[in-house]
Amino acid sequence: MSSKRKPLPILENVLVEAVAAEGKCVAHVNDMVVFIPFCVPGDVVDLQVRRKKHHYCEAEVIRFVMYSDVREKPVCESFGICGGCKWQNLPYSEQLKAKQQQVHDQLTRIGKIELPEFRPIIGSDRIWEYRNKLEFGCSNKRWFTKEELSNKELDLHATDTNAIGFHITGAFDKIYPIGKCWLMDNLHNEIRNEIRDYALAHQLTFYDIKEQHGLLRDIVIRNSNTDEWMLIIQFHFESKGDEDAAKGLLQHIQDKFPQISSLLYVDNQKGNDTFGDLDVKVFGGKDHIFETMEDLKFKVGPKSFYQTNTDQAYHLYCVAREFAELTGSELVYDLYTGTGTIANFVARKARKVVGIEYVPEAIEDAKVNSKINDIGNTLFYAGDMKDILTPDFVHAHGRPDVIITDPPRAGMHPDVVQVILNTAPKRIVYVSCNPATQARDLALLDADYKVTAVQPVDMFPHTPHVENVVQLVHR
Repeated sequence: MSSKRKPLPILENVLVEAVAAEGKCVAHVNDMVVFIPFCVPGDVVDLQVRRKKHHYCEAEVIRFVMYSDVREKPVCESFGICGGCKWQNLPYSEQLKAKQQQVHDQLTRIGKIELPEFRPIIGSDRIWEYRNKLEFGCSNKRWFTKEELSNKELDLHATDTNAIGFHITGAFDKIYPIGKCWLMDNLHNEIRNEIRDYALAHQLTFYDIKEQHGLLRDIVIRNSNTDEWMLIIQFHFESKGDEDAAKGLLQHIQDKFPQISSLLYVDNQKGNDTFGDLDVKVFGGKDHIFETMEDLKFKVGPKSFYQTNTDQAYHLYCVAREFAELTGSELVYDLYTGTGTIANFVARKARKVVGIEYVPEAIEDAKVNSKINDIGNTLFYAGDMKDILTPDFVHAHGRPDVIITDPPRAGMHPDVVQVILNTAPKRIVYVSCNPATQARDLALLDADYKVTAVQPVDMFPHTPHVENVVQLVHR
């Protein structure tokens, strides 16, 4: 006879104590640590435990007994469903405090190294419509909320299940329809909703990620501080008439939105939505847009990486340039250079900048960005960092005075850290989107380098994500 699992408990009148990792909050019930999403410190709640381990559990709110005084009314009707802005219910001043504390906790608890006094976090002047890029999935199987499923008046069999929106956490094949997202200029909502309306009116099929069929697959919308817009639509062509149907949609969008200066499309037959290895075709306008920073122009193509908060990226790069302490005579290595934004941003204050990046297309963009800005003291190389940055590479290009490194969330490979230690630059500027892996790497560098400055920067209001810039000086 199989044993039945014990039902997970309900916890009543629990006081939410503080903000925790990943945008959740934390409470304590007896000796159990409880992690809870979509609440704020000071809330008193009843909880349904969803996952239980020995010393902690994860739970969700089933009733608010009392609301906290520290609470903001979310502006988005999709708050708590799409999962993108976990902190809309937390005042922005409190978000900044939590992010500052997050950086402090991770650098001290994980790094366990000597640290200076942290600088106050640089907050974002704009907390709405601050993004320059958003991506939306298209699906023939939309997500229904618990409220919708329990609505007896809603006939789910007669309800349209096509949707353009965001993926639901934990349900890779489900999309929750988004009518209005507040994170980007409202024109992007108009464009996305017009695509949806045209597709439904003309019976274009939406993609089924499990069965891998359907025409309309994915949408990327970008804008820039030069008032240019880029739209990339991914299609999945199956029949002879699919490309004609797609071009009908593209022509409609081009006619409706003359603001779009770069209208592009992709035929993606792969099992995922990445298109870095696919041919991107121009339907209308150019194959790029431009961003500006100080007196520099940066070309942004469909495959280019560019920080998604343009205004805050400027503050971030200013901190990196300040921490580099350049006088004009230094050789600088810019690791994980992307499209060379930081490399070109600091080049005029350095003797020479050498940038290294994994993505070949990004390196080509970096070279173009140097050319269009008349910057002649940069060199760029494409390849895996641990394979490119070797003792032979350093011997050929010279020992750097300063290394600026901006790795992905996973941090730096131990081989890269070792080459940096062997190279022994005077200063290291470490830009990170993940203070936890940054702390790990700082511990590896600690024998030879002392952390002399720490500057958190908030790039993503209403989310728990935070960037952090650290200056290290050779001991």
